[in-house]
Amino acid sequence: MEAESPVSHGVTGKVIHATFLSALKMLDVGKWPIFALCSQEELKLIRQACVFGSAGNEVLYATENDEVFVLGTNCSGCLGTGDIQSTIEPQRLDTLCGKKIACLSYGSGPHVVVTTAEGEVYTWGHNAYSQLGNGTTNHGLVPCQVSTNLVNKKVIEVACGSHHSMVLTSDGEVYAWGYNNSGQVGSGSTANQPIPRRVTSCLQNKIAVNIACGQMCSMAVVENGEVYVWGYNGNGQLGLGSSGNQPTPCRIAALQGIRVQRVACGYAHTLVLTDEGQLYAWGANSYGQLGTGNKSNQSYPAPVTVDKDRVIEIAACHSAHTSAAKTQGGHVYMWGQCRGQSVILPHLTHFACTDDVFACFATPAVTWRLLSVEPDDHLTVAQSLKKEFDNPDTADLKFLVDGKYIHVHKVLLKIRCEHFRSILNNNDDDIIEMSEFSYQVYRAFLEYLYTDSISLPPEDAIGLLDLATFYRENRLKKLCQQTIKQSICEENAIALLSAAVKYEAENPEHSLWALKEDVYMYTLSEDGQEELGSPVRCILSRKYTYTIHSNSDETIF
Repeated sequence: MEAESPVSHGVTGKVIHATFLSALKMLDVGKWPIFALCSQEELKLIRQACVFGSAGNEVLYATENDEVFVLGTNCSGCLGTGDIQSTIEPQRLDTLCGKKIACLSYGSGPHVVVTTAEGEVYTWGHNAYSQLGNGTTNHGLVPCQVSTNLVNKKVIEVACGSHHSMVLTSDGEVYAWGYNNSGQVGSGSTANQPIPRRVTSCLQNKIAVNIACGQMCSMAVVENGEVYVWGYNGNGQLGLGSSGNQPTPCRIAALQGIRVQRVACGYAHTLVLTDEGQLYAWGANSYGQLGTGNKSNQSYPAPVTVDKDRVIEIAACHSAHTSAAKTQGGHVYMWGQCRGQSVILPHLTHFACTDDVFACFATPAVTWRLLSVEPDDHLTVAQSLKKEFDNPDTADLKFLVDGKYIHVHKVLLKIRCEHFRSILNNNDDDIIEMSEFSYQVYRAFLEYLYTDSISLPPEDAIGLLDLATFYRENRLKKLCQQTIKQSICEENAIALLSAAVKYEAENPEHSLWALKEDVYMYTLSEDGQEELGSPVRCILSRKYTYTIHSNSDETIF
């Protein structure tokens, strides 16, 4: 039986829902020369796009109805069309249509790695070093799912070096595979890795939140802001103060006390962005790509001055020696190799985004990330506020709870909450420590101020109800009451009552509970008595009584 072709040729003759699409923002891809091959009608439909290849001559894009197309020179089968023939007309990749691409990265072969909204990983293209993760060294002519060691794992980010691949899962684990001549896979050896292997060593008990790859090195930012690096270090791109390769993850000690949020890797240099909006760089600097004002390599992190404004975005790509950054005020800077010139200090551009720097000045003219149409233009005020919760790029205040930061906006807190209105007036602090409530409870409270809704287990709603009482947030109290009431069932009644008793034991000054009669009666039943923990039995032995006051602030139900 003949296999179904993964490709459909051409896009002519398709009827698009023009009314719907015309209301959407068009993705501006015209600055990349490869898109000159597309018609205006085709360009209007593009929602996501990535330009890659040694000369920027390959492109993958997705339309608003989630069809995926490719065009270009197709080196090593990197277009995934089932052959190695170049094409100047868009060809559809049926394998990826409807999958909703979430993240994409590419290597130098090139090979391509994508993850979907469901967390699935697909790879294709160059595979001489097993960078596709399928256990072979045969080039992949069509997208194939990578499942070995990733079963039941949701991948949320992908990164590629020249010939190795790396993914980050939703539970903070890092997996790598492919070329490993300098230890860039992090396995402790220099043998190539044919299938995904979890990067452990110093990352074993860490939760990673961001990953990046240089040509032959790898990096991960973990939850507490530390940066771990491994692989090739001939230009000092690992930031360890030396030039020796590192076969397993090693923490950058020079960043002690600095909380890093993002890392970006160029060909042989590295950029990081801190939670304070500061930029550091290290590694190769022959084109001024570190932005330090000279061309000397740097093996330790060096601060880079970009205006006096807070930096909110950094950009670099393993195929280029170009760097870019965007400030909170919307200014975009570039430095490094820019159209043959060496720019040794951040240079203010007229661009609105860092993507344009790579389209117009990088060699090759590629995209440093997957371009996507942001639907922000069509968000309501409520949707916009919800999107900004815990966004470090725009926040001006952080709460430190249980060792974790929650990023918020002072003006919104003062508008939404009388408690914050009183404590934040004439308060210039950037960080407020909170020890009275747990991280889960306090985060839920702050998120409520942005969304007017709560989303947390009923057991945690007990603590949130106490917080609402303490802050006199009556609407929040009602939401907590509704959450608990609507979730009560035979399966969780015991757990809820146990949680309430535990909470009262830890907070004897707070007596918030009057349980609904049917739940209470269930706890007295024979089955309930068998399941009750000793704290609950103790309460019952004291002839636990309750009263439901339908109009009282003290009642839950």
